[in-house]
Amino acid sequence: MVENKSGVLARVASLFSRRGFNIFSLAVAPTDDERFSRITIVVDVESAPLEQIMKQLDKLVNVVSITELAPEEAVERELLLVTVGGGTTAAERSDLVALVGEFEGSIVDDGTDRVTVMLAGTPSRIDDFEDRVRPFGITELQRTGLVALPKLSPGHIAPLHGVTQEHSVTQEHSVTGAHQGEAG
Repeated sequence: MVENKSGVLARVASLFSRRGFNIFSLAVAPTDDERFSRITIVVDVESAPLEQIMKQLDKLVNVVSITELAPEEAVERELLLVTVGGGTTAAERSDLVALVGEFEGSIVDDGTDRVTVMLAGTPSRIDDFEDRVRPFGITELQRTGLVALPKLSPGHIAPLHGVTQEHSVTQEHSVTGAHQGEAG
């Protein structure tokens, strides 16, 4: 968690840059308390020891709290928006709609020759969808990066739209709060 003030994100990003810490993913959003924002940072623990990263973050004035979230202790999700060719034939269009349905995504914009799809899921599920939709011709693609919260029940992940998928990350950790990269 960090104070919801201008310049806080710049100070956090600057710390990572100055120290040479590698960031895999960074997401920032206000919390339910307008005074605070949550920053979720996925870091490469091979580029710097996690303890060192957390100690450096803890020195920043606007950092309120830091929480380390190891992948097995977190519910992790990512959002994908992708614009692809909508299929030149009715059969191709039907195949695309079926693929979106299989991954429980949504068509959020529909043009004459292209569609924009939204999908939320684990990073591996997003990767799988991206690979499967690529033959339709990707025009534009945007991924949010990982967001995470602590699991409510150890060892259990609630399914996303009826699909249970664990995301195993080696040598990556989400940091939340003011300690490990998730600042709110």
